[in-house]
Amino acid sequence: MKHALLYTLPGRAMVIGSAVKLVVFVLTLAVTPPGAVRLLDTLASIALVLGGLFFVARGLAFAQRRLLWRVRRKLIISYIFIGFIPAILIIAFCLLGGLLLFSNFSAYLLQTRLQTLTSRAQTVASTTAVEIQRAGGRGVAAIVARRQAAVARELTGASIAVVPVDRTCVEADAAPVQPPSAESRSVIVAGPWSHVAPPGAIPAWIPCTGFQGLLAYGDLSQPAAQHAVAVNGSAAARDVDLLARAVVMPDSPRPTYAVVVDLLVNEGVRDELRSETGVALTTIEKQQTTTNGVDSAVLPARTPGVAREPFAPVSALPATSFSFPEIVDWQTGETLQKAVMASMQLSIAEMYGRMAATQGSIGQSLLVVLISIGMLFLIIEIIALVTGLALARSITGSVHELFAGTERVRLGDFTHKIAIRARDQLGELAASFNSMTASIEDLLRIQAEKKRLEEELRIAHEIQMSLLPQGPLEFPGVSVTSVCVPAREVGGDYFDLLPLDDHRLGVLIADVSGKGTSAALYMAEMKGLMLSLSRIHTSPRALLIEANRIIAEHLNSRSFITMIYAIIDLRARTLTYARAGHTPLLCLPGPQAPAQGLRTLVPDGMVLGLNLDAGETFERLLCEETIPVHEGDLFLFFTDGISEAMDSSDDCFGEVRLGRILEEHAHLPSDQLRERILREIAAFVGDAPQHDDMTLILLRIDESARSARSRANVAELAPL
Repeated sequence: MKHALLYTLPGRAMVIGSAVKLVVFVLTLAVTPPGAVRLLDTLASIALVLGGLFFVARGLAFAQRRLLWRVRRKLIISYIFIGFIPAILIIAFCLLGGLLLFSNFSAYLLQTRLQTLTSRAQTVASTTAVEIQRAGGRGVAAIVARRQAAVARELTGASIAVVPVDRTCVEADAAPVQPPSAESRSVIVAGPWSHVAPPGAIPAWIPCTGFQGLLAYGDLSQPAAQHAVAVNGSAAARDVDLLARAVVMPDSPRPTYAVVVDLLVNEGVRDELRSETGVALTTIEKQQTTTNGVDSAVLPARTPGVAREPFAPVSALPATSFSFPEIVDWQTGETLQKAVMASMQLSIAEMYGRMAATQGSIGQSLLVVLISIGMLFLIIEIIALVTGLALARSITGSVHELFAGTERVRLGDFTHKIAIRARDQLGELAASFNSMTASIEDLLRIQAEKKRLEEELRIAHEIQMSLLPQGPLEFPGVSVTSVCVPAREVGGDYFDLLPLDDHRLGVLIADVSGKGTSAALYMAEMKGLMLSLSRIHTSPRALLIEANRIIAEHLNSRSFITMIYAIIDLRARTLTYARAGHTPLLCLPGPQAPAQGLRTLVPDGMVLGLNLDAGETFERLLCEETIPVHEGDLFLFFTDGISEAMDSSDDCFGEVRLGRILEEHAHLPSDQLRERILREIAAFVGDAPQHDDMTLILLRIDESARSARSRANVAELAPL
C-alpha cells in the first residue's frame, strides 16, 4: 500500500491532494481564502477522485483475479450468469410488468370513479335545477333540502347551494323569462358545507351550459408537514382533499340562479372504491408550489388551523400506486394536470379476483395453468443450477488433479499417477497424462543422448574444419580463396593447398560419395594420405594412381571418391592436372593469354576407390594434361554441390550459370568473387534445403603481386 501511494502517479496525486485540502481547511478556519485557493482546493478534490477511482479499479481487478483464479469458481459463476440470473431477470421483468399493469389499471379505476362522482354531481344539480324551474322559483329551500337529504343518504357530506346569477345565454331556447323570486336573490344552501364555504357567486368563466369537475381544498395556513397525523405508528399526510363539483343553470335565456352541488371524496367514496375494485385511496398530496399557482387553485378549508383527520388505516396491501387527478382552478377555470397526487394501495389478488369473476371458470383455469408453468419453470431452474454445480465440481476436480500432477512432474516426480474416475473425455485426458509421465523418462534419456551426439558432431565438425586450410594462403605469384559449406554438421568434401617448394603449389579438391559421418571419416583419411603422396610424387597422374591403389583396399564397395589434383609451376609457367571423375575445372584466361574465353577442362579419368582389376582400368583411363599459365588466369575448382544446387522445382544451378558468373565478375577480387558466387547460388535455391556439401577454390595467377613482394625483399636486404 505504501509503495502504491508513494511510487505511482495516482497515489502521489491522492497524497498531494489530501495535503492541499488539509492546508486549505486550516486556512479557512483563520481567514476567508481567495479565489485562487478555492481553485486549488477544487483541483485537489479532482485529484483525490481520480486517484480513488484508479485504486478502486485496481482493487476490483485484484479481487477478480483472486476470485476467478480457480476454474471451479469460473464455471459456477458462468452457470449462474448464463442460467440463473437470466431466469431471475425474466421473473423480475414479469413481476414488474404485472405490477405496472395493475398500477396503471388502479389509476384508471380511480380516475373512472372520480369521473363517475362528478357525473353524479352533475345529475343531482340538473334534476335540482329542473325541479326549481318547474316550481316557478317558489319553495327553493325546501326543494334543495329535500334533494340534499336524498343524496346524503348515499354520499356523506353532500352539499347543495343555489347561487343567484345574472347571465344572458343567447344560445338558450326562447322560453318566457320568469321574474326572479325573493328567494332566488340570495344564496340558499342545504347540507353541512363543512369542507369549504358555499360559493357566493358563479365565476364568469363558467358557461351557461354549466360545469362539472374536480376541485381541491385544504388547510393552507400551516406547513404541510404539520398536517401529518400519526395513525398506528404511521403518518398519512393529506395536504389537500378533493371534491366533485357541478354547476347547472336553468334552461332560460337569462338564468337568475345556478345550482351548485359538491360531493366529497371522503371515507364513503374510499370504502366504495375499496370494496368494488380492491384499490384503497391513502393520501392526496399537493405537488407544485405557489410560484406555479397551485395554492391559489386550492380552495381554503372551512375550518383552518385544525389538523384534519386522515383516511382511516387499511390492512397492509402488497403494492402501491399513484395517480394524478386533473383539478380545476375555481377562480380561473384553468385545468391543472399534475397539481395533486393521489396515493393508493393495491390488493392485486382482489383486483384479479374481480376481473376474473367476469370470465368464470375459464379465468380460474388459466390462472392454475399459469401458476403450474411458473412452478415448473422454478423447479427446472433449481435442477439446472444443481446440475451445473455438480458438473462444475466434476470438471474442476479432474482439472485440479491434472494441475497437481503437472506440479509433481515439474518437480521431477515422474511416478505420480492420476486416478481415473470416469470414462469420459477428462478420464481419457487423465489416462493420456499417465501415459505421458510413463514415457517422459525415456524421452529425457533420448534427449540426453541426442545432446551427446550433437555435441560429438559439433566437435567432429570443428575437427573436420581444422583439417582444411585455415586463413589466406601466402604463396608468391598466386592468390587463392576457398570455402567449404557442409550440408550437415560434417561432410565429405575435401580440399587442400600443398606448397611443394618455392615455385610449385599443389591444389587438391575431392568429394567422397555420400554425406555425414562416414564421408567425413574417409575425408580425414584422405587428408593424411594426400600429405604423404604429394611429397613423393611430382606427377598428378602418378599420385592419383597410387592413391587409388591404397584407397581401394579400405573403401567399401558402395563408396567412391572423385578428385582433381593440379600442380602449378610458376617457374615453368605451367599447370599440370589430372581428373579422377570429378566435376570439370573451369579456366578463364587472363588478358595476356593468346586464347580468350572460358574453357572447361575435362580430361578423362574414373573415380577412386573402385576395386576393379587391381586398378588397371583406372590407370588406363586416367589422363594428365599440362597447360601454360599467364598473368591474370583464373581457375575455379568446385564440387558437385555447387553445380547441382537445386531450387524448389528441382532445377540445377548448372555449370553454365557458374561459368557466366565467372566471366561477368572476373574483374572482382577473389574473395568478392567468391561471395558473389555464393549469393547467386542462395538466390537461385531460395527456401529449398541444401542437399549436398558445397566447396570451391578460386585460384588466380598474380605475377604482379609476386614481383612487388620480391622488390620489397630486395629493399630490405640493400643496406646489408
